Amino acid sequence: MEACPNFDRSFRVSAETEKFLCEQLLDQNQPISERFRALFSLRNLRGSAPRNALIQATRDSSNLLAHEAAFALGQMQDIHSIPALEDVLNDLSLHPIVRHEAAEALGAIGSEIVIPILKYSLNLDPAQEVRETCELALSRIEEMKNSKAAESSPFLSVDPAAPASCSSVKELREILLNENKSMYERYAALFALRNLGDNDAISAIIESLGAKSALLRHEVAYVLGQLQNKNASDALSQVLRDIHEHPMVRHEAAEALGSIADEECITLLEEFAKDSEPIVSQSCEVALGMLDFERSGKSFEVTENRPKLIIF
Repeated sequence: MEACPNFDRSFRVSAETEKFLCEQLLDQNQPISERFRALFSLRNLRGSAPRNALIQATRDSSNLLAHEAAFALGQMQDIHSIPALEDVLNDLSLHPIVRHEAAEALGAIGSEIVIPILKYSLNLDPAQEVRETCELALSRIEEMKNSKAAESSPFLSVDPAAPASCSSVKELREILLNENKSMYERYAALFALRNLGDNDAISAIIESLGAKSALLRHEVAYVLGQLQNKNASDALSQVLRDIHEHPMVRHEAAEALGSIADEECITLLEEFAKDSEPIVSQSCEVALGMLDFERSGKSFEVTENRPKLIIF
């Protein structure tokens, strides 16, 4: 089975611009926010040059950039990325956040040929967050195989799980907070609550920041960033301030605060741009860089006569 994107947000740029973006992404002398700007632009392109630049970036010395490059390859749903993503997933010298994102990207691509790859790491990877991601990705592929409905997201993202079909916030909350439910069931409840997006749904999502799984907590923070609801600011601020929290969770909290972008959020991002954990400090730096572009009325992505797209 060959998976195809459920939406097409690709666009065309000149060969000169494409070359510039690839070079900008891979230039370690550039500020991290500029490299992310190139990354976000390249993930909307198609072809071997953008794909190969993103593949090369999965080996970057910045774990934040490397994991985002793997995420981008998954969002592009390009089956030609599978061998490189497999190599990243199997390389135990890489940070778990990068291996996790490679596993999620394989699930996002959705081809059944990745099943043995995911099963191998599900059994052997030493990091719980990576094993849980493999479990989640395998469940997503199985769900896609059995579902006749076309996958879609109102947030222009390829999600790790299809939203649960039940519409009751109470029922979805119970599933999300139930530590005995599978990771896929809890993710499905999370995305269903996100799509509902009312105050009760957002309260349930915020409550799940107390889940035992760092993987789930990081996805909760990501979803709160997509929702851009100020009611989540205090909870996300607590996550970012908690130096004992997993860096992947703190990083998503930082990006979510950048999406909410009130004055308190911005002040906190400026404070933690000096954090001792590079995944966190760079996340704050990127979030602040994106805000600077928004304030100037420009898109964070490089554009050539195309509609502005939502960035997460």
